[in-house]
Amino acid sequence: MECSDYKTTTISSLTASSINSSSSFSNTVSATTTSGLSPRSILSNTPPSPPPIILSPCASCRILRRRCVEKCVLAPYFPPTDPLKFTIAHRVFGASNIIKMLQEIPEEQRADAVNSMVYEANARIRDPVYGCAGAIFQLQKQISELQAEFAKAQAEILNLKCQNSNLLALVCMEVSEYQENSSSLLSSDHITDSGNNTSMFLEDNSLYAAWESLWT
Repeated sequence: MECSDYKTTTISSLTASSINSSSSFSNTVSATTTSGLSPRSILSNTPPSPPPIILSPCASCRILRRRCVEKCVLAPYFPPTDPLKFTIAHRVFGASNIIKMLQEIPEEQRADAVNSMVYEANARIRDPVYGCAGAIFQLQKQISELQAEFAKAQAEILNLKCQNSNLLALVCMEVSEYQENSSSLLSSDHITDSGNNTSMFLEDNSLYAAWESLWT
Protein backbone atom coordinates (compact mmCIF):
# COMPACT_ATOMS: atom_id res chain seq x y z
CA MET A 1 0.00 0.00 0.00
CA GLU A 2 2.81 2.33 0.82
CA CYS A 3 4.58 1.37 -2.42
CA SER A 4 1.54 2.28 -4.50
CA ASP A 5 1.26 5.62 -2.73
CA TYR A 6 4.96 6.27 -3.46
CA LYS A 7 4.50 5.50 -7.17
CA THR A 8 1.48 7.75 -7.34
CA THR A 9 3.36 10.59 -5.70
CA THR A 10 6.34 10.15 -8.07
CA ILE A 11 4.18 10.12 -11.19
CA SER A 12 2.32 13.19 -10.07
CA SER A 13 5.56 15.05 -9.36
CA LEU A 14 6.99 14.13 -12.78
CA THR A 15 3.81 15.27 -14.46
CA ALA A 16 3.90 18.56 -12.61
CA SER A 17 7.55 19.15 -13.53
CA SER A 18 6.89 18.40 -17.20
CA ILE A 19 3.95 20.78 -17.16
CA ASN A 20 6.10 23.47 -15.55
CA SER A 21 8.91 22.98 -18.09
CA SER A 22 6.52 23.13 -21.01
CA SER A 23 4.92 26.25 -19.61
CA SER A 24 8.32 27.86 -19.09
CA PHE A 25 9.33 26.97 -22.66
CA SER A 26 6.10 28.44 -23.98
CA ASN A 27 6.68 31.57 -21.92
CA THR A 28 10.21 31.84 -23.36
CA VAL A 29 8.96 31.43 -26.91
CA SER A 30 6.23 33.96 -26.37
CA ALA A 31 8.72 36.39 -24.84
CA THR A 32 11.05 36.02 -27.80
CA THR A 33 8.21 36.50 -30.26
CA THR A 34 7.00 39.56 -28.41
CA SER A 35 10.51 41.01 -28.32
CA GLY A 36 10.95 40.46 -32.08
CA LEU A 37 13.55 37.66 -31.88
CA SER A 38 13.07 34.24 -33.39
CA PRO A 39 14.59 30.97 -32.11
CA ARG A 40 16.69 30.83 -35.29
CA SER A 41 18.23 34.20 -34.48
CA ILE A 42 18.97 33.02 -30.98
CA LEU A 43 20.78 29.97 -32.37
CA SER A 44 22.72 32.12 -34.82
CA ASN A 45 23.89 34.44 -32.04
CA THR A 46 25.42 31.65 -30.00
CA PRO A 47 29.19 31.97 -29.50
CA PRO A 48 31.40 29.88 -31.82
CA SER A 49 32.67 26.56 -30.66
CA PRO A 50 36.22 26.49 -29.31
CA PRO A 51 39.02 25.24 -31.61
CA PRO A 52 39.64 21.51 -31.61
CA ILE A 53 42.10 20.27 -29.05
CA ILE A 54 45.26 18.73 -30.47
CA LEU A 55 45.60 15.33 -28.91
CA SER A 56 49.23 14.71 -29.81
CA PRO A 57 51.62 17.03 -27.94
CA CYS A 58 54.56 18.72 -29.61
CA ALA A 59 57.95 17.03 -29.68
CA SER A 60 59.31 19.13 -26.82
CA CYS A 61 56.40 18.40 -24.47
CA ARG A 62 56.46 14.72 -25.42
CA ILE A 63 60.18 14.42 -24.68
CA LEU A 64 59.87 16.43 -21.48
CA ARG A 65 56.75 14.40 -20.57
CA ARG A 66 54.60 17.35 -19.72
CA ARG A 67 51.18 18.55 -20.80
CA CYS A 68 51.26 20.58 -24.02
CA VAL A 69 49.16 23.68 -23.39
CA GLU A 70 47.22 25.55 -26.05
CA LYS A 71 49.73 28.41 -26.37
CA CYS A 72 52.89 26.35 -26.11
CA VAL A 73 55.87 28.44 -27.23
CA LEU A 74 57.74 25.44 -28.60
CA ALA A 75 54.85 23.76 -30.43
CA PRO A 76 55.07 25.73 -33.74
CA TYR A 77 58.80 25.01 -34.13
CA PHE A 78 59.15 21.45 -32.80
CA PRO A 79 56.39 19.33 -34.39
CA PRO A 80 55.78 15.80 -33.11
CA THR A 81 56.91 14.37 -36.46
CA ASP A 82 60.50 15.58 -35.92
CA PRO A 83 61.57 14.78 -32.35
CA LEU A 84 65.27 14.72 -33.24
CA LYS A 85 65.22 18.48 -33.82
CA PHE A 86 64.28 19.24 -30.23
CA THR A 87 66.51 16.49 -28.88
CA ILE A 88 69.60 18.09 -30.43
CA ALA A 89 68.70 21.62 -29.29
CA HIS A 90 67.69 20.45 -25.80
CA ARG A 91 70.94 18.53 -25.37
CA VAL A 92 73.05 21.68 -25.80
CA PHE A 93 70.85 24.61 -24.70
CA GLY A 94 68.17 23.13 -22.46
CA ALA A 95 64.42 23.66 -22.65
CA SER A 96 64.31 26.64 -20.28
CA ASN A 97 66.98 28.53 -22.22
CA ILE A 98 65.24 27.81 -25.53
CA ILE A 99 61.92 29.12 -24.19
CA LYS A 100 63.61 32.19 -22.71
CA MET A 101 65.37 33.04 -25.98
CA LEU A 102 62.18 32.60 -27.99
CA GLN A 103 60.23 34.85 -25.63
CA GLU A 104 62.83 37.62 -25.96
CA ILE A 105 62.62 37.92 -29.77
CA PRO A 106 59.70 38.82 -32.07
CA GLU A 107 57.46 36.04 -33.27
CA GLU A 108 58.41 36.46 -36.94
CA GLN A 109 62.07 35.79 -36.08
CA ARG A 110 61.56 32.73 -33.91
CA ALA A 111 61.69 30.19 -36.75
CA ASP A 112 65.10 31.45 -37.87
CA ALA A 113 66.29 31.48 -34.26
CA VAL A 114 65.22 27.85 -33.79
CA ASN A 115 67.00 26.79 -36.99
CA SER A 116 70.12 28.64 -35.85
CA MET A 117 70.02 26.98 -32.42
CA VAL A 118 69.58 23.54 -33.97
CA TYR A 119 72.49 24.12 -36.37
CA GLU A 120 74.73 25.40 -33.59
CA ALA A 121 73.80 22.50 -31.32
CA ASN A 122 74.48 20.00 -34.10
CA ALA A 123 77.88 21.59 -34.75
CA ARG A 124 78.67 21.52 -31.03
CA ILE A 125 77.81 17.82 -30.87
CA ARG A 126 80.06 17.08 -33.87
CA ASP A 127 82.91 19.23 -32.54
CA PRO A 128 82.66 19.69 -28.75
CA VAL A 129 85.77 21.91 -28.64
CA TYR A 130 85.17 24.50 -31.36
CA GLY A 131 81.54 23.98 -32.37
CA CYS A 132 80.40 26.42 -35.07
CA ALA A 133 83.79 28.16 -34.95
CA GLY A 134 85.42 24.94 -36.15
CA ALA A 135 83.09 24.79 -39.15
CA ILE A 136 83.78 28.47 -39.89
CA PHE A 137 87.54 27.94 -39.67
CA GLN A 138 87.28 24.92 -41.97
CA LEU A 139 85.32 26.93 -44.54
CA GLN A 140 87.82 29.80 -44.32
CA LYS A 141 90.65 27.33 -44.87
CA GLN A 142 88.92 25.95 -47.95
CA ILE A 143 88.40 29.49 -49.26
CA SER A 144 92.11 30.28 -48.78
CA GLU A 145 93.12 27.08 -50.58
CA LEU A 146 90.78 27.82 -53.46
CA GLN A 147 92.08 31.38 -53.72
CA ALA A 148 95.67 30.07 -53.85
CA GLU A 149 94.74 27.58 -56.58
CA PHE A 150 92.98 30.35 -58.49
CA ALA A 151 96.05 32.62 -58.29
CA LYS A 152 98.26 29.73 -59.44
CA ALA A 153 95.97 29.07 -62.39
CA GLN A 154 96.03 32.76 -63.33
CA ALA A 155 99.85 32.76 -63.20
CA GLU A 156 99.99 29.68 -65.43
CA ILE A 157 97.60 31.32 -67.90
CA LEU A 158 99.76 34.46 -68.00
CA ASN A 159 102.89 32.35 -68.52
CA LEU A 160 101.27 30.48 -71.39
CA LYS A 161 100.21 33.77 -72.96
CA CYS A 162 103.81 35.05 -72.77
CA GLN A 163 105.13 31.83 -74.30
CA ASN A 164 102.55 32.07 -77.06
CA SER A 165 103.50 35.67 -77.85
CA ASN A 166 107.23 34.80 -77.87
CA LEU A 167 106.61 31.82 -80.13
CA LEU A 168 104.55 33.96 -82.48
CA ALA A 169 107.30 36.59 -82.63
CA LEU A 170 109.91 33.90 -83.37
CA VAL A 171 107.78 32.46 -86.17
CA CYS A 172 107.30 35.90 -87.69
CA MET A 173 111.04 36.53 -87.53
CA GLU A 174 111.85 33.23 -89.22
CA VAL A 175 109.28 33.89 -91.93
CA SER A 176 110.74 37.34 -92.64
CA GLU A 177 114.29 35.91 -92.77
CA TYR A 178 113.13 33.20 -95.15
CA GLN A 179 111.50 35.76 -97.40
CA GLU A 180 114.67 37.90 -97.42
CA ASN A 181 116.87 34.91 -98.22
CA SER A 182 114.59 33.76 -101.02
CA SER A 183 114.54 37.26 -102.57
CA SER A 184 118.36 37.52 -102.40
CA LEU A 185 118.73 34.11 -104.02
CA LEU A 186 116.42 35.12 -106.84
CA SER A 187 118.38 38.32 -107.48
CA SER A 188 121.74 36.47 -107.52
CA ASP A 189 120.38 33.89 -109.98
CA HIS A 190 119.18 36.68 -112.24
CA ILE A 191 122.62 38.34 -112.23
CA THR A 192 124.35 35.03 -113.00
CA ASP A 193 122.06 34.33 -115.93
CA SER A 194 122.64 37.78 -117.42
CA GLY A 195 126.46 37.36 -117.13
CA ASN A 196 126.37 34.02 -118.88
CA ASN A 197 124.34 35.48 -121.72
CA THR A 198 126.87 38.32 -122.20
CA SER A 199 129.87 35.95 -122.33
CA MET A 200 128.12 33.71 -124.83
CA PHE A 201 127.38 36.74 -127.02
CA LEU A 202 131.05 37.81 -126.97
CA GLU A 203 132.23 34.30 -127.83
CA ASP A 204 129.87 34.17 -130.80
CA ASN A 205 131.17 37.50 -132.09
CA SER A 206 134.81 36.40 -131.86
CA LEU A 207 134.06 33.13 -133.63
CA TYR A 208 132.29 34.98 -136.43
CA ALA A 209 135.27 37.32 -136.90
CA ALA A 210 137.65 34.34 -137.13
CA TRP A 211 135.59 32.65 -139.80
CA GLU A 212 135.29 35.90 -141.70
CA SER A 213 139.08 36.31 -141.79
CA LEU A 214 139.48 32.82 -143.19
CA TRP A 215 137.06 33.36 -146.00
CA THR A 216 138.57 36.62 -147.10
